[in-house]
Amino acid sequence: MTGRAGRPDHIEVPSTAPDRVPAFSFPGNPMPIIVQTTGLLILSNIFMTVAWYGHLRTLGHRAWYVAALISWGIALFEYLLQVPANRIGYRELDLGQLKILQEVVTLSVFVPFSWLVMREPLRLDYLWAGLCLCGAVYFIFRH
Repeated sequence: MTGRAGRPDHIEVPSTAPDRVPAFSFPGNPMPIIVQTTGLLILSNIFMTVAWYGHLRTLGHRAWYVAALISWGIALFEYLLQVPANRIGYRELDLGQLKILQEVVTLSVFVPFSWLVMREPLRLDYLWAGLCLCGAVYFIFRH
């Protein structure tokens, strides 16, 4: 079935990967998929971290529902970056690899945020958590 201007009104998923969702990307983008995915996940995580924790520093004097509404507004931008990141990444990475990549990016964004924005002290526990994630990366990407 076709839609306006003779274009299909649905997107065909290639038969070689029937469980894969079509990705959003720019035609002819020379950047490797892992770079596109990681870059979008970093940007997404900045928004996510601000939405989840920024209100603790900036909106502590306001009612919780005000903070929740503002956080939801910020989280919209997180999803506008995260959904394309996962669709692009899913072309070459499996679901477990995408999840571990997300966790590495999350810790990589959270530690500077907690130190620079929230003025929390850097703790050795972040290093240990990072080393555990290195093990997770090894096991999930070794195939």
